[in-house]
Amino acid sequence: MQPFTELLREAETAHGHLCAGQILGVRMAMLGCSRLGITDPRGADRKRLVTFVEIDRCATDAIAVVTGCRLGKRALKFRDWGKMAATFLDLPTGRAIRIAARESSKDAARRMYPALSSKNEQQMLAYRELPDAELFTEEWVRVSLGAREFPGFKGERLACAVCGEGINFDRWVLRDERKLCHGCADPAERYYQPLT
Repeated sequence: MQPFTELLREAETAHGHLCAGQILGVRMAMLGCSRLGITDPRGADRKRLVTFVEIDRCATDAIAVVTGCRLGKRALKFRDWGKMAATFLDLPTGRAIRIAARESSKDAARRMYPALSSKNEQQMLAYRELPDAELFTEEWVRVSLGAREFPGFKGERLACAVCGEGINFDRWVLRDERKLCHGCADPAERYYQPLT
């Protein structure tokens, strides 16, 4: 594993700025890899790790940098739970650990650096120094990963019976004996609405 300062610099570059969330994300990912015995997640161990993130904020970019897990590689899984947490799964062993940031770490940062008026500055300094046990909770968990969730899975691809767009990995909806994409199956649930 690269040193913390190098990984933090890479995370800052990938994300576009350095903030407390980046520091938490780097430390969280380093801790998760360490607990699983993964020493080279972007190299020799790159096919061992799948990571679930629970927030779409700064820490997620840092976690991706440290672990090498990416959505496009199917090794980064997003669950929109709004929590500063991630679960690290070692595929060969099935061992998984969920790590979450403690809310109390914000209070610890204020106590450590009361002279600083910016909470982000307080947190950026404190999150570098606080021990893991004061920053995070850790919980060994079981993660059931279905076959289609594995990196490298190749599944059937077909065209939606309504719009004709391709659909990967059995992610269609069966309606009236036709296979439809989610947008055509329930247009009210689309995240977009066509203008035409």
